[in-house]
Amino acid sequence: MDFDATRPIYLQIIELYKRALLTGELKSGDKILSQRNYAEQYKVNPNTVQRAYREMEALGLVETLRGQGTFVTVTKKQLRTMKEETAENALHSFIYEMKTLGFTLAAVLTKVQENWEKEANGR
Repeated sequence: MDFDATRPIYLQIIELYKRALLTGELKSGDKILSQRNYAEQYKVNPNTVQRAYREMEALGLVETLRGQGTFVTVTKKQLRTMKEETAENALHSFIYEMKTLGFTLAAVLTKVQENWEKEANGR
């Protein structure tokens, strides 16, 4: 796991779990790695992992059951909200970059459509 040194690792851990939830890799009821195992596997400070898990509990994404482990508890409504927020953030970044590079809306739409079709056709 390569973490970005410019951003807090605990936030990156949360983002990784959110991505796994959004892609369906993780589903409600799934057990996730223990904090200790996560720290060992990804060479992260256990306190950092603990903070990430605490934050995910506060967000209602997971629940830790003493002696049993930590389980995904995300609802369909939470998933929809996360999906919308993620899409909005990605679009904001994309639009900002395209404007910075001097592309017009028409040029951006053309590029998006061309690349969308390439991806649909397996490049």
